[in-house]
Amino acid sequence: MRYVISYDLRKPGQDYQSLFNALETIGAKRVLKSQWCVRYNNTTARKLCDYCRGFMDSNDRILVVAIDGTGWAANSLINKISDM
Repeated sequence: MRYVISYDLRKPGQDYQSLFNALETIGAKRVLKSQWCVRYNNTTARKLCDYCRGFMDSNDRILVVAIDGTGWAANSLINKISDM
């Protein structure tokens, strides 16, 4: 299953490299400035959300959505979702 992970990091000047490293560790690729995509089996959107929250501040926002590959469109992404 593919998942899209979107977030608002709300603390100016905060270093979020640990979040970016955590996303890269699970094979996620950045598709927009604040959005990543990952193909990950045997998990749920809730589990991925909870995983990411461990690397974020309490006032940050996050949305994790499972996509089945048929109901999305994109243009000029940093990385191609179809390659994941």
